[in-house]
Amino acid sequence: MMSVVHRLTAGWLVDHLSFINQCGYEICDSSAYPGGVTLNTSVTTAGDCYATSASAATSSLRDDPIPGPGDVIKTEGKPAKLRYVFREEFFDISKPHIAVAPEEQLWKGCPEVGLTEIKVNSDGEEHQEGTKSGIGDSVASARKKRKRKCVFNQGELDALEYHSKVRKLIWEGTLHLVQEGLRSGFLHRATAELSCRKNVIPGLVGCGLAELCEMAKQFPAVNESDHQAVHALDDETSIPEQDLLSCVTENNSNCAKIVVLMGQKYLVPPKSSFLLSDISCLQPLLNYKKKYDVIVIDPPWENKSVKRSNRYSHLSSWQIKQIPVSALAAPNCLVVTWVTNRQKHIRFVKDELYPHWSVKTLAEWHWVKITRAGEFVLPLDSLHKKPYEVLVLGRVQGDIKEALRKSEDVLPIPDHKLIVSIPCSLHSHKPPLTAVLAEFIKPDVECLELFARNLQPGWTSWGNEVLKFQHVDYFTLLQNEN
Repeated sequence: MMSVVHRLTAGWLVDHLSFINQCGYEICDSSAYPGGVTLNTSVTTAGDCYATSASAATSSLRDDPIPGPGDVIKTEGKPAKLRYVFREEFFDISKPHIAVAPEEQLWKGCPEVGLTEIKVNSDGEEHQEGTKSGIGDSVASARKKRKRKCVFNQGELDALEYHSKVRKLIWEGTLHLVQEGLRSGFLHRATAELSCRKNVIPGLVGCGLAELCEMAKQFPAVNESDHQAVHALDDETSIPEQDLLSCVTENNSNCAKIVVLMGQKYLVPPKSSFLLSDISCLQPLLNYKKKYDVIVIDPPWENKSVKRSNRYSHLSSWQIKQIPVSALAAPNCLVVTWVTNRQKHIRFVKDELYPHWSVKTLAEWHWVKITRAGEFVLPLDSLHKKPYEVLVLGRVQGDIKEALRKSEDVLPIPDHKLIVSIPCSLHSHKPPLTAVLAEFIKPDVECLELFARNLQPGWTSWGNEVLKFQHVDYFTLLQNEN
């Protein structure tokens, strides 16, 4: 399956970079070369697409392979000239962000650590040499940053308690998946020593998508009766920015398209649709009249680092509850919410948000971030940030008769699974869930991602930065000469 390198009982080892490049970023007409003349339009289509079999880029939740970067696609005896691939340097995580002692490395075995030991070690006067608790380094570095004059606050105690419950599952499951990755050659233990190249990633153009969505609120109201709900990139050669922000845009073809917005070029993969809008302008998504079998949500949770960085605006719990999930969800819809490690947010999702949406919590999974050498990107017991994030999975509970009628379609969701991957160095570029969720839903279902920052074949994506990681600067252009 597309992005899954290994599947074990514990979960999946996922290749995020490969997934992006299998999405089919081929521009099918050489006249669409980005260095050429661009007409004064908001959307530049790529001309006639090559003919591909219907299975090549239909629902992304199927096992059918999508052409990869090494394939030469031909149309009428002539190869496609342009192919974009995501830049590898964004996944070149060869060393942990904070090093751990050799005996604490993943493949050395799992040190047993209790909650009491973590608290004792963190409150102690000195970090003793040779500590094998797995938290010594993180405690020492935490102490350098700030000297604690008080005990842990309640939030920190809750986080420690949660961590003590899940750490063994995470350690052992990750170890098994990493061992498989090392055996198959997908991961390389020597990578950290061998990789001495320094990737200089140039600053990308500030695209201002969120600011554009804010400005769109000032546009005059559109009369719904004479305004179309969808713009198809197949049919349109020009879409004014106002329309791009006020209806769902679809790419129904088997090749990628280039959308030009405020002078910036964005790649739209095959069989994908998106709405670029602010949370206060969700009506076009409801007008789209689709009901979704899978809804993935990555809310901009409020936290101290978000406030400090000003990277993106956060939403309050009250605002997140206003998202009309019930209006968007098909019966028995699977809802997956990305949550930070703050227990306050995890409790909110399970105790308030899901009940508000009539969603029953089924499971908690974890995304574990590793290096190319198979180490945790941060010490597992770091007191600051953890090398994992939480996903809360639930299912919409609708009308009882409807649910019973549809129950034969519903596959059980396991309590705990790990998604282990090398993370993207771009902030908040989450790993794809397409292949891992495919085991638990039927093929050809409708999928929606809310607060998305990138697009996927077979999915509808919404957010005020929905095209962010589709910017051509994140990709390298390959050309087939013959």
